[in-house]
Parts: sequence; structure tokens; C-alpha cells
Amino acid sequence: LNEMKHKDLVSCVGWTTADELYSCSDDHQLLKWNPVTGEAARLLKLPEDVYPLDLHWFPRAIGGKKQSQAESFVLTSSDGKFHLISKLGRVEKSVEAHGGAVLAGRWNYEGTALVTVGEDGQVKIWSKSGMLRSTLAQQGTPVYSVSWAPDSDKVLYTSGKQLIIKPLQPNAKVLQWKAHDGLILKTDWNSVNDLILSAGEDCRYKVWDSFGRVLFNSQPHEYPITSIAWALDGELFAVGSFNTLRLCDKTGWSYALEKPSTGSVFAISWSIDGTQLAGACGNGQVIFAHVLEQRWEWKNWEITLIKRRTMKVHNVINDAVDLLEFRDRVIKASLNYGYLVVSTSLQCYVFSTKNWNTPLIFDLKEGTVSLILQAERHFLLVDGGGLYLYSYEGRLISSPKYPGMRTDILNAKTVSLSNDTLAVKDKADEKVIYIFEALSGKPLGDGKPLTHKTEIVEIALDQKGLTSERKIAFIDKNRDLFITSVKRFGKEQKIVKIGTMVQSLAWNDTSNILCGIQDSRFTVWYYPNTVYVDKDLLPKTLYEKDASEFGRSAQLVSFVGSRLTVRRADGSLLHRRLSPYPAILHGHAGASRWGDGLRLCRFVKDQTLWACLAAMAVANKDMTTAEIAYAAIGEIDKVQYINSIKDLPSKESRLAHMLLFSGNTQEAETLLLQSGLVYQAIQVNINLYNWERALDLAVKHRTHVDTVLAYRQKFLEDFGKKETNQRFLQYAEGLEVDWNKIKAKIEMEIAKERERAAASPAVRT
Repeated sequence: LNEMKHKDLVSCVGWTTADELYSCSDDHQLLKWNPVTGEAARLLKLPEDVYPLDLHWFPRAIGGKKQSQAESFVLTSSDGKFHLISKLGRVEKSVEAHGGAVLAGRWNYEGTALVTVGEDGQVKIWSKSGMLRSTLAQQGTPVYSVSWAPDSDKVLYTSGKQLIIKPLQPNAKVLQWKAHDGLILKTDWNSVNDLILSAGEDCRYKVWDSFGRVLFNSQPHEYPITSIAWALDGELFAVGSFNTLRLCDKTGWSYALEKPSTGSVFAISWSIDGTQLAGACGNGQVIFAHVLEQRWEWKNWEITLIKRRTMKVHNVINDAVDLLEFRDRVIKASLNYGYLVVSTSLQCYVFSTKNWNTPLIFDLKEGTVSLILQAERHFLLVDGGGLYLYSYEGRLISSPKYPGMRTDILNAKTVSLSNDTLAVKDKADEKVIYIFEALSGKPLGDGKPLTHKTEIVEIALDQKGLTSERKIAFIDKNRDLFITSVKRFGKEQKIVKIGTMVQSLAWNDTSNILCGIQDSRFTVWYYPNTVYVDKDLLPKTLYEKDASEFGRSAQLVSFVGSRLTVRRADGSLLHRRLSPYPAILHGHAGASRWGDGLRLCRFVKDQTLWACLAAMAVANKDMTTAEIAYAAIGEIDKVQYINSIKDLPSKESRLAHMLLFSGNTQEAETLLLQSGLVYQAIQVNINLYNWERALDLAVKHRTHVDTVLAYRQKFLEDFGKKETNQRFLQYAEGLEVDWNKIKAKIEMEIAKERERAAASPAVRT
């Protein structure tokens, strides 16, 4: 602003709503700002000997009830006190807290506790009303900055050049590491992405994970970094230094650098909607900055936010340009599946890429949307109040809920949407994924969430195919990639590991192809369902390539059609084309055009494609195609087995042996028993050497006990062993094995099955 409202250095700033900011300065004044008009009103004058140091507003969401704006804040000061001050500027309470200045104070996310740190080296926890609960730490050096962990169960604070994470529980393990070569001045810990920022007098800023591993280390700047702060959604952060304001991506690389004449920026505060920030400056200025020029790309469309309320639409094919004007400032946007969804502070706009002139507009319930996810048929809005699923016509479809839901910490890695399913990773128990039916908002299947043995980091639902075959892929804390089916009724669905050291994953938008970056390799799973059909075949359905060109910690941005977009650690985008043939093959298999699939494979002459076709054919019970495909990749044993399946007399037997082929022994046995083919069920178990189960079935159905005992006896004789199992000894007592009799019985069973099959021509066809 042209004129300065403060007469001295501004030490701290904080937003109440997106249009109201409070600032405090060494001139002892507390001002309330309107950033739109640039006007500031004085609320409070502090005593002459009190210099404010830090300000933090009481959190807005308490116990599920969401206030429209914060009502009070904590102000720490140089006289060793912290002050609880109301929105109107009335000092509710002043508390003696530390010997020397109270350098920082922070409310936890629930608003149930306050942590303060001071020059005396103490870290103290206070109740909401300002009563001392505990002294968490004591050390010989001043503590300059403090932050709460996302769950409010740990506290991060500085100790000279060290960062320390200390849990609130006594005797819990403390994590400490050397983070900078100079004094650490500021820290911040984001609740959405669980990443830590630190800034120091060594003129660097760094990004860490919550285990103290460095993810980004900046180049040294000219001056010490005096402030650093996350935007609420964890996608961006801002860095302040002498005459410097920098906007960075969460992975550390820089979007923009500004050089305002403000002196050092001592504190940065982001507005609740993440569209603007304010900085407290050394020359008495309060600086306001708006985030602009975000870009969204999809196929031939490129959309840029050029002003706070204006978007530019660029069609790269014919160079046509459209301008979209909005009534209020744009907060979030998403472009996918032929639709642009934009949320402003009060409304949601849905544009079709076919017609930019007539958007569909509806009012929002809560206001600040923190996440937009799109699927082909509908989209999801996440705000502080809940999850809302809308159709592209603007109709509210459902609003799923689960126990202990916290929507403020959800991001694109922890929520996934497809045409019929919504998956959400829980924060309270990170091993759990809640899965909902999109249309009703009710939990899917038997209502139980999906549970894994270790904490889950990222989830993704496939986008195409039948609802009953919907798959979810997820990465756990050990960076292992798993896949499992979403539909689970009663029986526990197998969770299968298909990759290790996976940093990032993405499903294709038009077919169920999964790609991921594994350590130093880039991998594409052309048909991930292979693990449920023929696990040995999975390595043959992969495409692998060296990923050294992507560099360390690259992220997959999108996988549209056959084009893949990767963002490298330095922020640059790489585009890669993948073979279009697997997607075409998926289309043929989905429409049961097996002849076309075979012609495609013969034309391309690629072993990977043949392997995919083999797995697809088995999954769809088309044994003729499967036989040709397995022969093409040289799997002769499987070709012979498929031939033997074709010769079986009844449809039930053939189906059961197809299930056996895919390793589903339990389902195969159940199918045979339900069809009344008891002997066949017993024979299956004998062939698999499941002797106990074979005997159980024979005894239960009072048939073929002698057959089981005869095969068991032959098996033991072949290996030169003696019978030791008591149950077999008991039934073998006084029983003479007559192979002629047994063979006659078996032939009778096969003849019976043939007769049954002939008697039911409908089944036969």
C-alpha cells in the first residue's frame, strides 16, 4: 500500500475470514484490515512496554460445529506473557508464561490446547482457558518457533540448529535432528500432507517429511529466511526474507519470486481459502499477495487464471481464446472428462468444453471448497462440512459420511472417485479405506471398510469396466503397491502386492491401465487384473523402462489417453506417449470382440500384448482365445490344461476347472458341490493333494471313501512312506483296495455327468 498504517516494524499477522486481517506491530497497535479497500482500523493499543511477537487465531472448526469465522486469538509478547484477545479487541486474559519473551504461540487443530515457547528455552502446554497443563521441554537455548502435528499429539520446536519432534505422551520416543547450519527461525507443519518446513539464518529453507528426512533443500539466499508458511491445503507454501517473497510448490521448487521493498518479511499468514497471503514487514508495511496464473490442462484445452475472477480458455488446436468472468474470486478448479468445474467463495460453476458460454451455476453450502475430484459421470466437492457428490447437471447425488470424518485434511492422494465408487483413506486409522457407493452414499458391500496391515499413503480407483470388477490400487508406508477388488461380500478379498518402491501412481482415464514410478524404473501394468487370473503371467503383461530422465521424486500428474504427464522434482513437466495398442485391446475385450483382439495381436506381434489377451480371455471364460494366446507366448502346459478343460462333459465342470486355473480352489469346490458333482469335488482335492479335505467330503457325502484311501495309499507307496494320519488309519481298517472296482465307479460317475449334461440342453448351449 502507498501509505503505512503502522509506525514501526510489523511482527505478526493473521486472517479471520478471507476478507479480514489483523496485524500487530512494535508501535503497540493492533489493526484490523480490509484488503479490498486497503483500509485499516485501530482496535487496541497495547501498553508501551509490551511488544507483540506472535499472533494465532483460535481454530474455526470445533467439535464438528463450524463457526463462520474465528472469534478470538492468542498474542504472545516480549514481557513473558501471552494474551487471549477477542475479535473486538478486548483482552480477555493475560497469563505469565515464560521468563523473557514468549517467542511463539499456537493453538492445536481442535482448539483444546495452546503451546507456547520462549527465550527461557521452555515449551509449555496450556488449556483453552489459559491454565498451565504441562511443561513439555526445557533447554538452554531460546525456542524460536513451534508447530503442532496434524493429529495434535506431537509438537515440533526449534533448538538452535536442531529440530525436535516431541510427543505429548510421557516416555514416548523423541525425534531430533540437525536441520540447518545456522539458527532455525521458523517452522511449519501441514495437517493435509504431513510435511514440515524450516527456515534458518543459513539463508536456506527446507522441506522434511514427518520422520525427519529431507525432501528439498533450497539454494542459499542472500539474506536469512525470516518466515515460512504452508497454505491450508498443503499444495503451496510461501517464503519470506529481506525484500523477498517467494511462492513454492509443496515439493520445494519455486513458482514465483517477488522483490517488494518491505524490509524483512517477519511473518506470513495464508487466508483460509488459500487464494491470498499477508506478510508482516520490517518497514511497517503489511503486504498483500494473491496467487494467480494457476494452469489446468486436458487434451487440447489450456486454462489459466489470469485475474482473481477471470479465467482464460485456450484451445491449442485452433488458437481460439475465451474469457470466463466470475462474480467472486476463484478458489479451486478442476478440468477433466470434458468439463471444467470452478468453485468461487459462494458458488460452483460447471462448464462443458463444448460450450463455454452457458455454465451451470449452483450455490455452495459451506463456501471454502478444499478439493474437487472428477469422474466421467459426476464430481466430488470437499469442504469443511463434508463430502458432496454432484452430477454435471448440478444435482446433488449423495453426501457420504463415516465415523470421525475430518474433511479438512483430505487431498487428491487420500480420496479417489470413479463412476460408481468413492474411496476415502481414514486419518484416525491410516490402515483403513472407507469405500462408498457413489449414487447412494452408503458403504459398499457388507459395509466394512477395507483394512490393510500397514499405514496407507496413497489410493486410486480404476475408472473403467463393470462395477463388480472395480479395483483399487494403493501405496503403503513401505512404498509397496497393492491392488484389490472393491466389491467384497463376506469373504475376505485378496490384497495382492504388485510393485515395490513405488513413488507415484495413476490410472488411465479410458481403460484400466495402471502406471507408476518404481525407484529408478517407470512401469506400466497393462492389465493389473492378471493377478486374479494367472499370477505367473503378470511379469509378461508389464512394460518397464528406465526412469532416470524423470529424476528423483518425480510425480505422475495425469494419464489421459496414451499421453502421460510427469512433473519432475524441479517443477518441469515431461510428456510421454505410450503404445495405444493395449488400450485398443481393452476395448475389444470389454465388448467381447475376441476375433478383433486376435487380429490386433497378430498385427502388432508383441509378447506383452499376447499375454494381456490371454489373461483377458481367461477372465472372461473364453477358452478358445486363451488357448491361442497362451500358445503364442509359449505357455504349452497351460495350453494342454485348457484343452483338457474343453473335453469335460458338463458346463459346471468346465467352469470349476477355469476357477482352478486361476487358483480359486475354494470357489471351484463350492461350485461342484452346489451342482451335485460330489465325486468331481473329491477328485479335485485329490489332484491338489488336499487329502484331509477329500476325506472330509467323502465321509460327509458317504461316497468314494475307498477311492480317496486308494489314491492316498498309492501316493504314499510312490514315495516309500507309511501312513501316520490317525483318520486315514481308522477308515482304512479292514478295507481292501480294489482298483478295478474303483475304476468302474469313476467311469460310472463320468457317464452320469454326461447324461446330466445331455438332459439339460439349455445349459449345454
